[in-house]
Amino acid sequence: AVETLKMFEKKDSRVKSAAATNLSFLYYLENELAQATNYADLAVNSDRYNPAALTNKGNTVFANGDYEKAAEFYKEALRNDSSCTEALYNLGLTYKKLNRIDEALDCFLKLHAILRNSAQVLHQIANIYEIMEDPSQATEWLLQLISVVPTDPHVLSKLGKLYDNEGDKSQAFHYYYESYRYFPSNIEVIEWLGAYYID
Repeated sequence: AVETLKMFEKKDSRVKSAAATNLSFLYYLENELAQATNYADLAVNSDRYNPAALTNKGNTVFANGDYEKAAEFYKEALRNDSSCTEALYNLGLTYKKLNRIDEALDCFLKLHAILRNSAQVLHQIANIYEIMEDPSQATEWLLQLISVVPTDPHVLSKLGKLYDNEGDKSQAFHYYYESYRYFPSNIEVIEWLGAYYID
């Protein structure tokens, strides 16, 4: 893939930007941040209005820990294409890192309106409500998530924990037991079920 894309580097700016964008993403996936950054810069310089190039540039900056600057690249990508879901998702993650929780929630709720059944988006919204210490909202979003991925043991045990914290032992048992069914090696879940049976 890298060799093929490198053949397009010498073409006109739009083709060069597309090739560089893809190369940047491939190097990012391989955790070669220096190369990913070089190609992200090339892609942005070739076409300043390419939202994918700006998102990739934001990703490389994010990976280096400069979250404020990453947010700027994601916002610029969204100014060029308001439907760029990758930029919006990553902007939400960036706001989470910056502890700007309300803005992060706003990003993920906008994304939810576009991607109704995205497990990642539902998980992020539930997680933010947990951070905001709103267990009833967190539970509501996790229940939506379970309707999309009904066999995820992590989500099931998270629901068990939330119900347990609220004092609803029978619901907690139900979700912990379901979690155990799909993944019987989670010690935390086994301990909870053991204590429940002793009680």
